[in-house]
Amino acid sequence: MICLIVAINIIAWIYAALALHSHPLLLGTALLAYTFGLRHAVDADHIAAIDNTTRKLMQAGRRPVSAGFFFAVGHSTIVILLSVGVGFAASSIEGHFDQLKAVGAVIATSVSATFLLVLAIVNVQILYSVIQTFRRVKRGETLVEDDLDILMNKSGMLSRVFRPLFRLVTRSWHMFPIGFLFGLSFDTATEVALFGISAAQAAKGMSMETILVFPALFMAGMTLVDTADGLLMLGAYGWAFRRPARKLFYNITITFVSVVAAVLIGGIEVLSLSAQQFQLKGPFWDFIGRVADNFGVVGYLVIGLFVVSWLVSVVVYKMGKYDDMPVKIS
Repeated sequence: MICLIVAINIIAWIYAALALHSHPLLLGTALLAYTFGLRHAVDADHIAAIDNTTRKLMQAGRRPVSAGFFFAVGHSTIVILLSVGVGFAASSIEGHFDQLKAVGAVIATSVSATFLLVLAIVNVQILYSVIQTFRRVKRGETLVEDDLDILMNKSGMLSRVFRPLFRLVTRSWHMFPIGFLFGLSFDTATEVALFGISAAQAAKGMSMETILVFPALFMAGMTLVDTADGLLMLGAYGWAFRRPARKLFYNITITFVSVVAAVLIGGIEVLSLSAQQFQLKGPFWDFIGRVADNFGVVGYLVIGLFVVSWLVSVVVYKMGKYDDMPVKIS
């Protein structure tokens, strides 16, 4: 996967160099599009969706190496399609762009918020199950092997109610349509700027092959960061899943963090969408708007939160000598 991502980025820049060889000044614009992709990938909803899905699939016994990759490809597909559309309609899109942004924002924000909040609700049930199971193991009770797969635990009303929704993503490639729907929110600053680049170049009579350089670099940058995020989470969960006691302990920490992150991000999206649609005013709604406009900063905080929680889990786990705790498995 790492080789694939490196190859994609190298090919994207070779393509840019060849397509822009007669327009060297546009290489700066190409770098800007690439930077947009890198920054957009750390939006909080990207981080939360990839992390929650990675942990969910590992709970189900899978190794989702490409979850972040498929999410990024799905997300950037809509960006490329819309960039092409803007390029073809550069002279007539201006009068309808605000309307397209409004529709896309409602659809994508609704999908994103619903996806994250459903994950949060299910994770609350998972957290309760993990804590109960860990307590039983500490008391010396036998750990039923099926209990290691917490998501398949049939106890609990919430687990039964939301299992069909949670099962929508059972393979890494299922993140492609999720990413595609997330990408419909093309009112973000980076994507609007990318479309503006496409429209500006089309207005100058540039070929579509050349215009595609910018969304291709955006895709390469975003895919690089999203895939790296998925692999980082996979590594952290891989450490946790090597031993039954370690898996239970780490899940207590990370599931709690996942619930907090998903509720926080999904809540911000719902409140921000409500404020926009109902024209809500006041200090609170202004604060929500500022937070929503700086989702990249929130994304960095979420990444830091997950890394810190993993490090704290390692330290506490080793200090508590839980590796030495006898675990009877049936």
